[in-house]
Amino acid sequence: MTTMASTAINQDIFEYSLRLGDDALVLSHRLSEWAAHAPEFEEDVALANLALDLLGQARTLLSYAGEVEGLGRTEDDLAYWRDDRQYRNLLLVEQPNGDFAMTITRHLLFSTYQLSLYDALAPCSDVTLAGVAAKGAKEARYHRDHAALWTLRLGDGTAESHGRMDRALQALWPFTAELFEGDQILERLAIEGVAPRSESLRPGWDLFIRETLEAATLEVPATTTWRSGGRRGVHSEHLGHLLAEMQHLHRSHPDARW
Repeated sequence: MTTMASTAINQDIFEYSLRLGDDALVLSHRLSEWAAHAPEFEEDVALANLALDLLGQARTLLSYAGEVEGLGRTEDDLAYWRDDRQYRNLLLVEQPNGDFAMTITRHLLFSTYQLSLYDALAPCSDVTLAGVAAKGAKEARYHRDHAALWTLRLGDGTAESHGRMDRALQALWPFTAELFEGDQILERLAIEGVAPRSESLRPGWDLFIRETLEAATLEVPATTTWRSGGRRGVHSEHLGHLLAEMQHLHRSHPDARW
């Protein structure tokens, strides 16, 4: 492989690692916001553990992104010193927690996607990404099953819980098309055997989500209005508020050490 080709593929791997790392980091922060506020003590602990799983993934992916970039940036630099337009996470993960039904619905939609992604990424040609995917798939499977159990419990529960789940689906469904959008970066990485094409993940996601919603007596929303842009750095106002909170301490005391 020529030096020019190596540089180009490294840039694509950098961008891809940022995407996956930012997804995990932003959603980890969102789940951490439930600390001491969950509807029951066991769920308080469970959501904290989900957040920690995602934070571990984010640290590895952002560290790898910095390594591949070759400019000396660390995981902390990438987490705390980028503005919202430089983040590459999906719009879905930055949406506010709302009520518990909204959080569960968001996590069901994302973790089902993440599990499909990690399963497809585990045999890829990039050793680091394959390692993250192999470990992350085990975590994502638990995340998906946890969200699915709550979806069944709430969707097929009381009229109030059913209504809340339905409203959460209506609010979040427009963000799901972005999960499967392709672009030139993904196409090049797919050709190199580094990453799966996003559209290949959709059939498995569709099947699990539809079966879960049906069992929970919930219907797939009918919508033709889709939201995207996160992979290009075009975000909702919610990400700016999240980053202001997450980055405040580090930016206020840039020389601080634990």
